[in-house]
Amino acid sequence: MPPLAMAAFPSPRGFWKPSSSHRQGQWRGFCGRMALDLDEQARISLSRACKSAGIAVVALFFSAGVSLSENPALAAPAVVESSSVREDCASSSPPGGIPDASSSLEVTDESLVESAWELVNDFYLDARHHKWSPDLWLAQKEKVFQRPFQNRKAAYSAIREMLATLDDPFTRFLTPDEFSQTSKYDITGVGLNIGEVPDENGQIQLRVLGIVLQSPAELAGIQQGDEILSVDGNSVAGKSAFAVSSEIQGRKRTPVSVEVRRSQCGDVQSYVLYRQQDLRSPVFYRLERSDVANERRGYVRLKEFNALTKRDLVTALMRLQASGASSFVIDLRDNLGGLVQEGIEVAKLFLDDGETVIYTTRRNNASLQSIVAKGQPFLRAPLVVLVNNRTASASEIMAAALHDNCRAVLAGSRTFGKGLIQSVFEFNDGSGVILTVGKYMTPAHRDIDGNGLEPDFWRMPGHLEVEQKLRACLSKKAS
Repeated sequence: MPPLAMAAFPSPRGFWKPSSSHRQGQWRGFCGRMALDLDEQARISLSRACKSAGIAVVALFFSAGVSLSENPALAAPAVVESSSVREDCASSSPPGGIPDASSSLEVTDESLVESAWELVNDFYLDARHHKWSPDLWLAQKEKVFQRPFQNRKAAYSAIREMLATLDDPFTRFLTPDEFSQTSKYDITGVGLNIGEVPDENGQIQLRVLGIVLQSPAELAGIQQGDEILSVDGNSVAGKSAFAVSSEIQGRKRTPVSVEVRRSQCGDVQSYVLYRQQDLRSPVFYRLERSDVANERRGYVRLKEFNALTKRDLVTALMRLQASGASSFVIDLRDNLGGLVQEGIEVAKLFLDDGETVIYTTRRNNASLQSIVAKGQPFLRAPLVVLVNNRTASASEIMAAALHDNCRAVLAGSRTFGKGLIQSVFEFNDGSGVILTVGKYMTPAHRDIDGNGLEPDFWRMPGHLEVEQKLRACLSKKAS
């Protein structure tokens, strides 16, 4: 079974809010502990909902296809260049209504179980069995609360008992030790969770929504609510949170300069942070002989979707084109996924402005939400996408986007069929829940989950076969 692909996913009423001030104090990190894997509008909705909910945030980015190994030791201390801070700004609270992450109330066993039940009640999408109902779920709550919880272990057992009735392999409870393993993965490499937050005039700013504990960012003194101004001297104006997070990412033990504005007073500080994650390029490429005389074909293998995938893929395609490649093969076999947003961004490289990359749907939402490409495609040459039964999640999203928009043919075997969206929620005692909250649909409105993608060819097709298949696809799409 491939790992999970995580995505922040807004409910029809905005993001989940605790039903009482007590439960609100119990939670930390709800907003920040979801990977920002959706389109820009969804990330903006996340920021606004976190602001209105007043929930403290701690950073976590968790994704499929990435090893959750122990964090390496910090390579070097951060270097801080601070401007003078005016006395009237010294005690300013974080801007935009972002609360201090340290404020919380004591967690009781009963409130822990209650909050886990409410998460499912508000967010869970029964995408596979279609048997979930509010009445049945209320009965589960009444059942587990018939007996007192003698200790925290008993509360954890009650949560597991409730979740087990969902019969969902992707929804599960995590103890503090298990949850700590998910928080080891950090997309920036320095411990920053960056999000898009509208200011009072509706202008989007990039702010620190959360910080990984003991990370270079936290040890340097970057604070929740700081506005990101530049990375390595390059302004972040007009860029998405995901794009800036990718810019911060780099080789282990290498420095990156991040300039931030502290509070609304406008004081600017510059931090030189040393990255603690070692991210390797997932892109391999070579030039091959084509079945057409005197023509060359570019072969590119994508091992996973991480923060380097789009950048390195563009480099590979440019080099292959410069070497004479006139058609391309993109190998997604054994690619279990990774960052969903990166898979979406890679797919956009090949699509025309306005073409749909993927649809998303969630509980109580009759309509599909679309994620579309913007601008002109980077490459228009014929594509063959190689897939197999270990092509999953973000890889399936990319393959479906290119196939359904008549940009590529699929060759190989049926894909895995992982089309669900999970979100990660953390309790204040360090435990957490991974919950299925949505699902994907392809541009042709096909349900990936449990079905996978059927290839056009079970072998490598010839150049003429690819062109004929793509022409037929375009003709059918136009009719």
